[in-house]
Amino acid sequence: MVLASIGVVLALVVLVVLAYRGHSVIIAAPIAALVGVLFSGAPLMASYTQIFMPAAGNFVTTFFPLFLVGAVFGGLMSVSGYADQLATWISRLVGAKRAILATAIATALLTYGGISAWVIAFTIVPIAKILFREAGIPRRLMPAAIALGIFTFATAALPGSPQIHNTIPTKYFGTTTYAAPILGIIGAIVTFILGMAWLEYRTRKLIAAGEIYDESEDAGDSIDSAVADAEHAIDDAEREKIEVPPHVLATLSPSGRPDRDTTLKGLQGLFPVLVVVGMNLLFTYVISKHMDFDYLAEEKFGATTLSALLGTWSVIIAMVTAIIVMFIMNPRNFTTYVKGLSDGAKNAVVPALTTASEVGFGAVIASLAVFAAFQSHLFDVSDNPVIIGTVATAIISGLTGSSSGGLSITLASFGDQLSQLAHDQGISLELLHRTIAMASVSFDSLPHNGAIVTLLLVCGMSHRKAYKDIGMVTILAPLIGVLVVMGLGAVMPTM
Repeated sequence: MVLASIGVVLALVVLVVLAYRGHSVIIAAPIAALVGVLFSGAPLMASYTQIFMPAAGNFVTTFFPLFLVGAVFGGLMSVSGYADQLATWISRLVGAKRAILATAIATALLTYGGISAWVIAFTIVPIAKILFREAGIPRRLMPAAIALGIFTFATAALPGSPQIHNTIPTKYFGTTTYAAPILGIIGAIVTFILGMAWLEYRTRKLIAAGEIYDESEDAGDSIDSAVADAEHAIDDAEREKIEVPPHVLATLSPSGRPDRDTTLKGLQGLFPVLVVVGMNLLFTYVISKHMDFDYLAEEKFGATTLSALLGTWSVIIAMVTAIIVMFIMNPRNFTTYVKGLSDGAKNAVVPALTTASEVGFGAVIASLAVFAAFQSHLFDVSDNPVIIGTVATAIISGLTGSSSGGLSITLASFGDQLSQLAHDQGISLELLHRTIAMASVSFDSLPHNGAIVTLLLVCGMSHRKAYKDIGMVTILAPLIGVLVVMGLGAVMPTM
């Protein structure tokens, strides 16, 4: 058992080190799983073909449609210019002097609209650099401001978020993406306020120490060169979107509020996002209630129920509707948009397989005898499923450096037990959904997180200069947010 335990630890170390050094998790995860299997004495090939691959394949089968429509939607928002227009409008509306607030709000809104982190980063970085330079805010705070909007409350706390982190729990708990709406909103507000408070505090402290936006850093560290360094993680089509759009320069340079043209373009960019949110809500609570889904009980459809599929279906339908709306909004760009469909489809493959590979790794580790001991100790922590699920998700997300991977591994390993415990104790599955989703976006943001590494590269910052602030807004603030939700949930579980 001791040797097997050492093997599990080494397997995690291998996964973390390989991911941190920029190697694809698609290959790093099976290599790391191999280490754990060898030390445990389990059958090597059987562990790979009968455990790793079925777990990874099941994840792809269940969630690839979400990655697909999300990537297509994000790609079309990018090539159409709607994402740029929306971010620019928000930046002008809030004001250049409030660069941090403008950046966080813009990224959060794009995230809540279902756009991938990569597309958002490329959309917002050129705008954020201009805002930070005009406001004289130290550039080292820019990655944290972007991370606050992308990786925290808009991803997993806000009810209705179409991001995969908010969708995965619906499969295991029969909930919807709007689970525990009031608690989710409260958690989002707490996380946002704490993140902003830290960034404003750091701004004052750094400026008082004489640090301002250093324009000399731009000269030797263009976004183009940073993206070249991050080449392993970013698709060619996305890299082309990092040039500062002319309309961004035209509208951000003047001071004051946005003019009528900028506002109209901003609202135009906002509309597809509103379609995603609105259609998700409409299908979940209205359309699905007036349709007959009895056929799902048939064996050929998986002998399932609507409640098990609603969380995924509502997001897919909302995204597809928004994609159709974008075609209708600008029919002259039909050819460009059709090409965007293909590019988006290609861009969905790597993120889906990356997460699936992490799920496969988790399944192999969970199959080892030593994992049973870990599971026993984990359930000794508490008999409350909310506490168990939150702790397990946060720890596993931190070890894998992936919120969606940690969430998937936790629920694949303990989902049924957590659901049964909640049922036995009369604990709301919606509360369980919300707390576990929020816990996934906490320790996942440790330095080896691939998205954090890439964001730093795109922003032209090092871990040494910028990670402290990223950690405060993406680890500490979300942890406090989820603790608040857990506390309120114990008193008002139906919120």
